Amino acid sequence: SMAGVVGASHDVARQPAAAPPPPAQQGRVNADALTSVQFIKRIEDYVDLHKKLEATLPPRPEHATPQQVDAHARALSKLIAEARPRAKQGDMLPTDTRVYLRRQIARGLSGPDRVAVRESIREDNPGRVRLQVNGRYPDGIPLTTMPAPVLAELPRLPEDVEYRFIGDRLILLDVHAQLVVDFMDAAIRK
Repeated sequence: SMAGVVGASHDVARQPAAAPPPPAQQGRVNADALTSVQFIKRIEDYVDLHKKLEATLPPRPEHATPQQVDAHARALSKLIAEARPRAKQGDMLPTDTRVYLRRQIARGLSGPDRVAVRESIREDNPGRVRLQVNGRYPDGIPLTTMPAPVLAELPRLPEDVEYRFIGDRLILLDVHAQLVVDFMDAAIRK
């Protein structure tokens, strides 16, 4: 009934307004928001490039074989690497972004399931792996699944790029091209 709806909105109005956060904290919230927006903008620019380059390749067959999928990924990653010849570690993840993401990851790892979540990351840890920006995601290394509590704290990435952990490193992975877009060390605080 309408009366119920009206009553509900009344209750909301009666609750005391939340106290504004202290200025220092508010400053950080704003700085984090800006860091996050700028980070996603860099990724979106990358995805635009990915799409533009992918459009120049012959389309992947609808029911592609693993070999066709792999060949397509390799051709795409080659084009992307050629289009970003000077790409280096930290381009997508400059210092402020790394600090922010580390803090968000720590928050995602501090919940009630923290032990299980850390275990799930450790389980898939292949040890020291050589990573290279613009390089292929290492063959034979399983793609770790990102724990939901950690993902929930991280900025949402556009479709073609995903977060992955290899040990305590966070990777930005172009899933179609199997390409390391950028990565950061010590993403997970011990």
